[in-house]
Amino acid sequence: MLTKKVEEICNRQIEREGYSSNLYMSMASWAENKGMAGMAAWLYAQADEERMHMLKFIRFVNERGGVAVIPAFKQPPVKYKGIHEMFKEVLRHEQFISASINEVLAASIAENDYATTNWIQWFVKEQVEEESSVQLIIDKLALAGEQGIYFLDRDIMRMRGEK
Repeated sequence: MLTKKVEEICNRQIEREGYSSNLYMSMASWAENKGMAGMAAWLYAQADEERMHMLKFIRFVNERGGVAVIPAFKQPPVKYKGIHEMFKEVLRHEQFISASINEVLAASIAENDYATTNWIQWFVKEQVEEESSVQLIIDKLALAGEQGIYFLDRDIMRMRGEK
């Protein structure tokens, strides 16, 4: 059974994971409209993954006797200054989500909720991979420069297999 505190923080995470999905869909749409099909495909795949994370939280809360709340999501930005800046925003967002997951872990430890403490470890590991994956793209963008973005865009979907 979830304590009220753990249920509330998990419901907050449901909103954050759902927003993440919408954010990445918005970014994907922007990239697609700029002719970067590979970047768009990577971002659409990330959006799907974030939705899956949201569903994991929903199911967990409900399975543990809580009530998962499906919130409205604020609209994410629809324009970006450029691909470099957009991926820097992705990294900042993933770091925010990592901190949020750590707050869920801290709450579960404080509440002596060992089931949630154990369950949330998957997300802790996942966030390490997410941040690393985005940092790799940022590093490759820096190496590629403006002329190399076309080739990186073409090859980026192979990077999903590196996770």
